[in-house]
Amino acid sequence: MIVAFSIAPSGGSDGTDSVHDAVAAAVKVVRDSGLPNQTDSMFTTIEGDWDEVFAVVKAATEAVGQFGSRVSLVLKADIRPGRTGEMTGKVERLEQAIIRAES
Repeated sequence: MIVAFSIAPSGGSDGTDSVHDAVAAAVKVVRDSGLPNQTDSMFTTIEGDWDEVFAVVKAATEAVGQFGSRVSLVLKADIRPGRTGEMTGKVERLEQAIIRAES
């Protein structure tokens, strides 16, 4: 499965709207997991089986929870049993389709 998720704290005591330290804590959890992952400006995407992926999402959420009294989690999942390598495979197929369309 592939899961794209975004986690943000709220209710922090410092009065700023910056969440980069909290996001960095979450991304560290994801990267330390060893599962295939990618982070962009809006989401972190991770690939693995159900239990692996959701254990990482839970741990990342708990890491962000240290930065505020509330945590917001947005999650989108693509569940395709028996498939691996889809995080890159889907993009490769998209790029091939674009090339075919331009020909």
